[in-house]
Amino acid sequence: MRGLKWLWWCVAAGMPVCGRAQTALTWEQVKQKFEAANPTIRAGQLNVQESKAQEITAYLRPNPDFTLSTDGTQLTPYQGTWRPFAGTQYGGALSYLHERDGKRELRLESARKGTGIAESQLADTERTLLFNLHSAFVGALQAKALLASARENLDYFDKEYAIHRDRYKAGDISRLDLSRITLQRVQFGQDFQTAQVNVRTAKITLLMLLNDRTPVDQFDVTGPFDFADVPQPLGEYHDIALAARPDLKAALQAVSKAQSDHRLAVANGSTDPTFSGWVTHNPSFNNPFDNNTIGASVSFPLRIFDRNQGEKARTEIDIRHAERLREATQAQIFSDVDSAYYTVISTVNLLKPYKETYLKVAADVRDTTSFSFQHGQASLIDYLDAQRDYRATQVSYINLLGSYLTAAGQLNLAVGREVIQ
Repeated sequence: MRGLKWLWWCVAAGMPVCGRAQTALTWEQVKQKFEAANPTIRAGQLNVQESKAQEITAYLRPNPDFTLSTDGTQLTPYQGTWRPFAGTQYGGALSYLHERDGKRELRLESARKGTGIAESQLADTERTLLFNLHSAFVGALQAKALLASARENLDYFDKEYAIHRDRYKAGDISRLDLSRITLQRVQFGQDFQTAQVNVRTAKITLLMLLNDRTPVDQFDVTGPFDFADVPQPLGEYHDIALAARPDLKAALQAVSKAQSDHRLAVANGSTDPTFSGWVTHNPSFNNPFDNNTIGASVSFPLRIFDRNQGEKARTEIDIRHAERLREATQAQIFSDVDSAYYTVISTVNLLKPYKETYLKVAADVRDTTSFSFQHGQASLIDYLDAQRDYRATQVSYINLLGSYLTAAGQLNLAVGREVIQ
């Protein structure tokens, strides 16, 4: 019987019964799996690699131009003689565009700053995704805590129910009292079944975020499910956020890149000369020493109308635009940190009396009322109310712990790194 009872508990709790042990993952292990397998993060990493490839393109020199030309081939006989290639001229020319004012270096600088922005944006994407992952992780821990509470309540009430059933058989309580106790037992049973479903649902959600195909019965998580005081004042979290938030770093890099792009636009408005040189074979010259000649030239575009005025103006405006976005991001950071900080403080203030007083009082009231009811010194209503109050107090405490851990994750998200474990 004891073995069958253990088997029933395994099935009821959603545990594997064929001997395959679960490996409970900690938060750090879950985070590592997520960072290694999440397709969004991997796509962002490829985007950074693409940006680095663009640096190569930005720093390339212009290709030289090579021209091979021919002319003077005879199409008709001359004085009865047809020698088509006797007077053919042919030659080769090589030209090269020389970029002035550091255009190539400025292109490379702009491309590198673009890569820096891509890296910061990837870090910001990871920050947001890790918050979603942490919320799912906390949800799994909360569901497990509610399941443990529901199991403890059901076990406790089953022992109580056995006592009251014996009392009914002995004529100590009425059938109506036993029926009302039975209905209360139904509620505890429903709580237990609902908690089982919620645990499996929370694990399924976490597996989906991990892109993991592990069967839910072989997957579990573990970690502290408790709270702690906020260790630092609000101002210090502001300073940490200003130094750590990747979206602010990306905004600062965008300002720097806009400045580089403006310098590049100014440089692109300058004149670049093209140097050319050629060798020509011209047998039609009367001077036999002029059959083979060389030449050279330098050409300059006349920047009379197009001096890249549009790009100069656009990039200058883009600098101011990036600066405004940086200011907006910084304001948003202060708002995010303030909101998350005070949510954590409020939740901690609610949790402290639960841990210090309410849980113990609810347990004492339940046990005392149960003892009194068994000895005929308390009413059935008082007994059932004490059972419900204990259950409600436990559930409220667990839900508040879940809210605290979610708020702590929100503060970590707002700050840009884990400041509350």
